Amino acid sequence: MPAFILAIAELFGTALWFTPNAVLHDLQVLWSLQTADLGWLTGAVQGGFLLGTLAIGLSGLADRIDASRLFAACCLVGALSNALLPWAGSLWPAVALRVMTGMSLAGIYPVGMKLMVGWTPGRTGLGLALLVGMLVLGTALPHGLRALSELQGTGMAWRNGILGASGLALLAGILVWRLGEAPDIRTAKSHAPATTASRLIGIQAFHIKDFRRAASAYFGHMWELYTLWALLPLMLLASMPKLSTTTLALGAFALIAIGGPACWLGGWLSQSLGSRRIAQLGLAGSATCCALYPLLAWLPTPLLIAFLALWSALAVVDSPQFSALSAAACPTTIVGSALTLQNAIGFAVSMLSLLVLIPLWQWLGAWLAWIILPGPLFGLWCLATHRPLATTSPADTGR
Repeated sequence: MPAFILAIAELFGTALWFTPNAVLHDLQVLWSLQTADLGWLTGAVQGGFLLGTLAIGLSGLADRIDASRLFAACCLVGALSNALLPWAGSLWPAVALRVMTGMSLAGIYPVGMKLMVGWTPGRTGLGLALLVGMLVLGTALPHGLRALSELQGTGMAWRNGILGASGLALLAGILVWRLGEAPDIRTAKSHAPATTASRLIGIQAFHIKDFRRAASAYFGHMWELYTLWALLPLMLLASMPKLSTTTLALGAFALIAIGGPACWLGGWLSQSLGSRRIAQLGLAGSATCCALYPLLAWLPTPLLIAFLALWSALAVVDSPQFSALSAAACPTTIVGSALTLQNAIGFAVSMLSLLVLIPLWQWLGAWLAWIILPGPLFGLWCLATHRPLATTSPADTGR
């Protein structure tokens, strides 16, 4: 039950991440924005998240205070900054609010992973798969909202949608506040030596060989994942240029959302196969799809959609298993900071991939997949040299 509560809270809390995406047109009309201005609203959240994860990971905040309280406080701040968006009045106040929301999300997503690790001992791969699956559904949500808006016409109450997301975030904070810290984590924290509460605590994890290898594999995975998600609508349009806006939005929603069930399936399989093996299978599968896509881009529409769905699922099925491997390699007293810092670096890699690769689509088209390919290949190489510690459980290490 605690794992389910955390997963629902994660879904509700991360609803803050993508709320402007469903109402960009409304904001553009309301504030007389140029098309280029809209990128600031989405990029501000990513930048705020990166700043927040670096701050939490380097300061050790997630391990120095009760993580459930930190999660709840960030839900409150994020809900308030998001709720103020309709009254920002212009672009730059809105950008400042979105940076604040992104920083708040740094205390929701990675800290939620730390909480899940504590509440699912021996089943970390399954617990994190449940949590990340909810995040994937949240990632797909803007496309679903856009399709709903198109179907209902221009009468959608966009302000109510933003306020509704803030309400869900508040509910997420209440759920986790009441749940609290896992008993084993609370006991370990109370017996931890004072040195574990030092600053730059997250960096200590990179002195651990198994953590370093699992985290490096995650960075390779992040070179691919968000760029693939951003490219999926363009891939659909390249194959079906006459798609309506509604159909395109629904298609993109479905192709991204399939990653949620894929994460849950991977988590279930990790109980018997282990997290390392599931991560290897996901990386190998998505690398194969990267290699084949330029050769298969002109498949008949049904076959191409099936191929893209398989690629999307394989690209994210391994995501929670990297965190499971990293958590298994770390002492309990630094796992929150370590996972947060890992998340910060991985997110920076994804931002670099998006900035460098997406503009190349107009020149390279389907061949861009071969520039994405080094990411999963690097991840496979890192896991090939990963040798889990003997003290970790087989279900979480892949042994």
